[in-house]
Amino acid sequence: MMRGRIVVGTDGSASSTAAVEWAVADAQRRGLPLRIVHVCEQWSRGMDSSEYCAGALEAAADRARDLSRDVEVSTEMLAGNVIEALIGESVSAESLVLGSRGLGGFAGMVLGSVGLSVAGHAVGPVVIVRGPVVVPHDQIVVGDDGSEGSRQAVAYAVEQARARHARLHVVYAWQEAVVSTYWAAYSLLLADTFQEEADAARARVAPWREANPDVVITDEQVRDHPVAALIKAAATADLAVVGSRGLGGFRSAVLGSVSHGVLHHVACPVAVVRPRGEPE
Repeated sequence: MMRGRIVVGTDGSASSTAAVEWAVADAQRRGLPLRIVHVCEQWSRGMDSSEYCAGALEAAADRARDLSRDVEVSTEMLAGNVIEALIGESVSAESLVLGSRGLGGFAGMVLGSVGLSVAGHAVGPVVIVRGPVVVPHDQIVVGDDGSEGSRQAVAYAVEQARARHARLHVVYAWQEAVVSTYWAAYSLLLADTFQEEADAARARVAPWREANPDVVITDEQVRDHPVAALIKAAATADLAVVGSRGLGGFRSAVLGSVSHGVLHHVACPVAVVRPRGEPE
């Protein structure tokens, strides 16, 4: 995993404040500097947008420094297209942190085009934060399907678990094909197929456990839709991690139905990990 700086986007909204708070804590745990950026766009508010932008950036920096004096904090006002600016920031960032909803250029984050575009095309991990952590669970959840994207997601999740002294729970979900008329005839075959896939998923976890003896790693293989499995697992997690693209049920995460489901229904922060160097 690239060692750089954590970049967080702010716009003065409650959601972006939660993102700043999450980013500060992550930076402190991992010994990384924090960069706070605001993309200042022109919009109609009855006030000078540059004044608002400067105030939002300053407030975020003050909040970050109040939370930790050990984290090196820098700020910068950016101009231009919000999506392009944030993707550009991700190039030199260890991770990019954003709120789930915001004001101005961040409006509709996660559910709208900005969040989906940034998470789908940024370089490296993008963490989407809904709100402040209320009850810590000391557990990280990550989805695995055997793809390179999910391998990178597991690597990020391991680092997060180590920094937090938390458990890591690896979830593999196998969604069986819908067969109506011939279901009885195929049920045994499907059961055998699931067992083979589950065994392979279990085997993928073993090297991670051996290479990281300081991290408690558990795993689970279920016959369920990947979204449902991750929602259930993330109910007792501090962070859910998925790859940007995958195989099987995790195919086209972020841009597809699985990521939409996770981002819509998982209350804890969600990290979407896109392998560095992956072609568009």
